[in-house]
Amino acid sequence: MSGDNTAPPDLKALRSDVDGIANLAVERGRGFVEAAKVQATDYVDRRKGDAAQSVHDLAKGLRDSSKTFDDKPNIKAFFDSAAEGLEQLGGSIESRSFADFYDDAEAFARRAPVAVAVATFVTGFMVARFIKSSSVSPKGDRYDGYGA
Repeated sequence: MSGDNTAPPDLKALRSDVDGIANLAVERGRGFVEAAKVQATDYVDRRKGDAAQSVHDLAKGLRDSSKTFDDKPNIKAFFDSAAEGLEQLGGSIESRSFADFYDDAEAFARRAPVAVAVATFVTGFMVARFIKSSSVSPKGDRYDGYGA
């Protein structure tokens, strides 16, 4: 019974059915992953216009606020420079695809894995602190409004 030649016909048929099911599952899994990737890319591409507009609005607000510093050219130049940088970022967001951003992020992660690890750790720490601070306190510690 060590080879397929000595296996009973029912076992051979069962193995064939299992192989067929496994191949079908792998094929459908790949199709599912590809469909999810296309959906995510489409969603991000639709939302990038909103993100670009938000960045442009922020740049406009920054540029408008710099007008109050007309009498202080150094401070005004700082605000104008920051607004120009934001406008360039907004233009970059509009003109590039999700795949371009993903490729850039992947390239950065390959060039600076320590920076990515530190940023991930810091982000996780901040999220954990936020979640902890916004959680509901235990029932005994909560003030219910009734005096004792």
